[in-house]
Amino acid sequence: MMRKGLFILFISIMSSFMLVACSEQQVEKEPQFLDVQLTINPEKANPNEPVVFEAKVTYGDEEVTDADEVKFEIWRAHDENHEKIEIEHSEDGIYKLEKSFEREGTYYIYSHVTARGMHNMPKKEFVVGEPSEPEEDSSSSHMDKDEDAETEDHSGH
Repeated sequence: MMRKGLFILFISIMSSFMLVACSEQQVEKEPQFLDVQLTINPEKANPNEPVVFEAKVTYGDEEVTDADEVKFEIWRAHDENHEKIEIEHSEDGIYKLEKSFEREGTYYIYSHVTARGMHNMPKKEFVVGEPSEPEEDSSSSHMDKDEDAETEDHSGH
């Protein structure tokens, strides 16, 4: 009888350990995502005034200090020349670039971030001096043309 009681106690303890181990494995398997928070300061700058670009890179709750690659791609609206600048880690998961622009206009930046086998590339718009004509999404410009065509068709009748 004593042996049977010890055996049941042993099985109960082992079962408890197995349940705890299994639940810890499930927590570890929860998917994590590469997140990039891109900020521009100031978002409207004067010519030749420094603009600070920061990409805060996290993977789940972890600050990514060792990304495989971080590049900022910057261009003025409608320019075919896109400048690509490789960025090193600054601190606390932040990859930073300070740059000034001589030419006024509307500009764009992509932060291309590759880390933990994932890629994330947020895009933002900013202005230097007076804004120039922004780039349009092809689907919205297509809709505008269709609306204009309908207006012209109706006015001809």
